Amino acid sequence: MELQERLRARGYRLTPQRALVLEAVTTLGHATPEDALGWIRERASGVNISTVYRALELLEGLGLVRHTHLGHGAPTYHASTTPEHVHLVCRQCGGISEVEPDAVQPMVEALERSSGFVADVGHLAVFGLCKECAR
Repeated sequence: MELQERLRARGYRLTPQRALVLEAVTTLGHATPEDALGWIRERASGVNISTVYRALELLEGLGLVRHTHLGHGAPTYHASTTPEHVHLVCRQCGGISEVEPDAVQPMVEALERSSGFVADVGHLAVFGLCKECAR
């Protein structure tokens, strides 16, 4: 089902602002609301940060974007069309990379065995040092 149909089914319409927010997140890969607003303002005027937050909340409710917390402050969003991944965040340079969920599968299985906890790896962020900063 396309975006416009999903919105209509929930009683909303596809506004230019909502389309721009989704395009910003898709284009940027990982975007905070402020990142998305900066990208949008290069293309259109009249969009404010509260509009971006409301659009992101709606788009996440529709399953079109997901968020994770990659540090202090606002969450970071990415399009749901990207394959599920675990975020690796470098504490030194701030770089963000991704690995497939298989990389943490032993931990996920151990958590479920030991405590019955079922992890959502799409929200998982591992903090440390990237290869370059670890040298």
